[in-house]
Amino acid sequence: MNILTFDIEEWFHILDNDSTKTAVQWRNYESRIHANMNRIFSMLEENDANATFFCLGWIAETYPEVIKEIASRGYEIGTHTRMHQLVYEQTPAEFEKDLEYSIKTLEDITGQKVKYFRAPGFSITENEKWAFEILVKHGIEVDSSIFPAPRAHGGFSSYNQPLPSIIQCNGFTLKEFPINYTIILGKPIIFSGGGYFRSFPYILINYWTNHSKYLMSYLHPRDFDPDQPLIKELSLSRKYKSYVGLKKSSLKFEKWLKDFTFIDISMAVKAIDWDKVPVVRL
Repeated sequence: MNILTFDIEEWFHILDNDSTKTAVQWRNYESRIHANMNRIFSMLEENDANATFFCLGWIAETYPEVIKEIASRGYEIGTHTRMHQLVYEQTPAEFEKDLEYSIKTLEDITGQKVKYFRAPGFSITENEKWAFEILVKHGIEVDSSIFPAPRAHGGFSSYNQPLPSIIQCNGFTLKEFPINYTIILGKPIIFSGGGYFRSFPYILINYWTNHSKYLMSYLHPRDFDPDQPLIKELSLSRKYKSYVGLKKSSLKFEKWLKDFTFIDISMAVKAIDWDKVPVVRL
């Protein structure tokens, strides 16, 4: 099962960097979302691929036509929060207010219920289990925020289930589609999205995909934009993660689409026998 998803944000929505943190600062950068979305639409349609789009509420507010276009082309829409902030830097009240606003904005534009959520930077960690209860409270049925391995934004290593699963906590349940990984020399290796996808050669992407029973991709409009400006304030490690492999990523992605069949989240939900998946009690 290969699931295709995109996090719909601008090229400058880069985490862990002071100069790209707030909406006031975002006004200093040019918009590239329309051209980048058109590139994604073309690649998907040429390969007859399905996908789920996790959209920022800020994108919906600023460029509602982008959300309308996604919906009019028949793709399903989830929320990626409103303001693209790390969950572990927010209080429960701040997180809930942001989530509620993003859901309402997306639903007002599309007329469709928002059932899917992904946290920016997969930033629900061991200490933010409260976030899942807030998601359920606001009608989220499926989450894809778990990064079950160590990472710069914390990760959720103890989850230990890189497979579709059920989260149970405080009397509620939530379907979870975590990020997948492969094991190399005893270590989890992520390869299905962002800088990981761009940095590995396609021969490895192909091999790991072939040997994965479950794959959750996570790509962004900026992943296919080799002409985006350089944000000078980024650290060296962040520059590498943000700009590595941009020139070849579109060709790599199109080859991936041709070599494998991808489905969206609703198709995956219907294909899974949820009585037989792992149950994770938090």
